[in-house]
Amino acid sequence: MIGIVRIALSRPYTFVVMSVLIVIGGLLAALRTPADIFPAIPVPVVAAAWSFNGLSAEDMSGRILVPYQRSLTTTVNDIEHIEANSLPGIGIVKVFFQPGADVRLANAQITAISQTLLRQLPPGTTPPLILNYSASTVPILQIALAGEGLNEQQLFDLGVNFIRPQLVTIPGAAMPFPFGGRTRQIQIDIDPVALQSKGLSAQDVGAAIAAQTQITPAGFAKIGEFQYSLNLNNAPGTVAELAALPIRSVNGATITIGDVANVRDGSAPQQNVVHVDGQRSVLLTVLKNGSASTINIVSGILGLLPGMRPSLPPNLTVTPLNDQSIFVKAAIEGVVFEGGLAAALTSVMILIFLGSWRSTVIIAVSIPLAVLSAVFMLAAFGQTLNVMTLGGLALAVGILVDDDTVTIENINWHLEQGKDVSSAILDGAQQIVVPAFVSLLCICIVFVPMFFLPGVSGFLFVP
Repeated sequence: MIGIVRIALSRPYTFVVMSVLIVIGGLLAALRTPADIFPAIPVPVVAAAWSFNGLSAEDMSGRILVPYQRSLTTTVNDIEHIEANSLPGIGIVKVFFQPGADVRLANAQITAISQTLLRQLPPGTTPPLILNYSASTVPILQIALAGEGLNEQQLFDLGVNFIRPQLVTIPGAAMPFPFGGRTRQIQIDIDPVALQSKGLSAQDVGAAIAAQTQITPAGFAKIGEFQYSLNLNNAPGTVAELAALPIRSVNGATITIGDVANVRDGSAPQQNVVHVDGQRSVLLTVLKNGSASTINIVSGILGLLPGMRPSLPPNLTVTPLNDQSIFVKAAIEGVVFEGGLAAALTSVMILIFLGSWRSTVIIAVSIPLAVLSAVFMLAAFGQTLNVMTLGGLALAVGILVDDDTVTIENINWHLEQGKDVSSAILDGAQQIVVPAFVSLLCICIVFVPMFFLPGVSGFLFVP
């Protein structure tokens, strides 16, 4: 330690250049390092979403999810634990892997066993939807859609087909389907009394629809110098055409679907409802995905929304909610404020009690340099600026104030004894280097057990 002080005294310009490099490197690192709510939690998770319309939750669990989980444990590597949830017609299986597991291999193994298991599941089961995400994929913003004169079906349609496709282009943003709203669906409400009077059954209606809604490519026809695409009328294009589909001819009279059912442009039964300020709305949730900065994702989405307004209905209101980037910005501003306040108060204290402008400048410069060097090292080790790392920096500022104050005061005491500047610096530093280093070790040793924390706790507190 004393050797570093001697080098600094003999080669001051070298340390001036180093300080300039620290300022440049620290500022660049602070601007380019992703700012997030929490540190990255590299616990890979792969979810498989099974769907089977009309299947009860008990059958979904017993006939699909249980056999699927058994097959996963024998074919997929590095599984930490498995979670499964069964709902009517829907089954979700989440596979949590060991930290550092190969996600690409896990995804391939899960996809392969999902396809292989289909023949052992109930007939009509479709392959699951495979989703990859990590434990640090958290909601960072919500967007509420509402508007006078717009029903929930229209709001859902606007969110899925117009707003969501544009917002997912922001790097690091992931958006599931909206909450609330109604999914558009052509409904055929069968009248049992009409069916019975015609001597028909629901299976007859289903067979008629399946037989007369075939999509068959007809090719094209070349007439002269023009080429025309041919379309067959073997599939209804409107609700009225669907209602006019024949089911059967009885005694010379043709019975259509409209005779035994009410065909309408409706929606599927609503599973969830969203209220914003007492008004039914549709809620789009933005998830952070990957190593992108929370602040960049939120600012990118909020910056994209005004450009979308001309293509949206004028009575549609788009309201951002639960902006998590506010907390990240507050944490960054808090560290900057604490560091600036500590440097200012310490400088004022030094100036008042020691009366040395040189010592005041040293204090005012050394604390920001130390913080910038810490930010640079965080970026070099792949860490992000998050609540945990910024909180650690805020704690470290107090240690810097203590060490700087003791060092400057001891050097000034040697100057008051009549020593020259170089001797006062060397003697003052030599007297406090061992006590300061031991004091620093006593503080650091308290945090050593955190490096041995397992699982998510370790990923949160080690940075």
